[in-house]
Amino acid sequence: MLAAVLLYLSIRGVDWARVWRTIASAQWRYIAAAVGFTMFSFFMRALRWRILLNAEARFSVGTVFWANSAGYLGNNFLPARAGELIRSLLISSRSKLSKTYVLTTALGERLMDAIALVLWSSLALMGVNPKPHWMEDVSRTMAMLAGAGAVAVMVLPHTGGLLETVLRRVPLPASVRRVLLGLAEQVLLGLRAFHDWRRFAGFVCLMVVIWTADSFGAIAGARALGISLSFRVAMLLLAGLGLSSALPSTPGYVGIYQFVAVTVLTPFGISRDGALAYILVAQALGYAVVLFFGLPALYKLQRKK
Repeated sequence: MLAAVLLYLSIRGVDWARVWRTIASAQWRYIAAAVGFTMFSFFMRALRWRILLNAEARFSVGTVFWANSAGYLGNNFLPARAGELIRSLLISSRSKLSKTYVLTTALGERLMDAIALVLWSSLALMGVNPKPHWMEDVSRTMAMLAGAGAVAVMVLPHTGGLLETVLRRVPLPASVRRVLLGLAEQVLLGLRAFHDWRRFAGFVCLMVVIWTADSFGAIAGARALGISLSFRVAMLLLAGLGLSSALPSTPGYVGIYQFVAVTVLTPFGISRDGALAYILVAQALGYAVVLFFGLPALYKLQRKK
């Protein structure tokens, strides 16, 4: 319902003929550049997750890349970010790592993305006027949540003994206590992957590369439609899209992304029609890349099972 309401607010009064003319006049060399940046970002994201997974195992780049691609396929076409479960199950089925550990690294990666998005949006908002009011409000809320998450990642792995003591003292059936202790151990182990400074430094470096590539991809995609997008505004747009993905939405964030594009881009002189044309093309390209890598990923991983 939220996505439907936001979609209605985004498209009311839109000149669809003009939107189509803008899309039809797209320059293919910039479209190709945008696709290239997106593919590069996909590969870097696989390398980033592999850093965390290899804290307790050794995975090839190919295995992690294909599992990650299958996960993105799930996130784009299934609700509730089901792709996180898909990629975690695919990795755990090909190693001795538990599903809980792998899922913790996947969710921890998403948490670090949220922290990076808060910082990214803060940097972008510093030099951008006018500022989208909704984004300032969301950034503050997300900053508090991201800060709490960062503290949890730093502190929780050191509380294993305390957590075990609490679980042993709580009156529970022995079988339930055994399961909870095992889950807690794997969750803390997954969070501990961030505590090696070399591993964390590599993770952060790849994160910067990923979001920079995504920003250049957004600039190239906008340029294809004759829209001039500065690097700072591209950062702001990506931060808005990333923060909004935390909202309950339809698969592929249809409605949510349209609202973000219109509210972020129109204050900078980009028409509502142009903003909608841009986000429709961006989503179409995103689907194309996800399908290009995701479908072969499912086939390859299914054969290897």
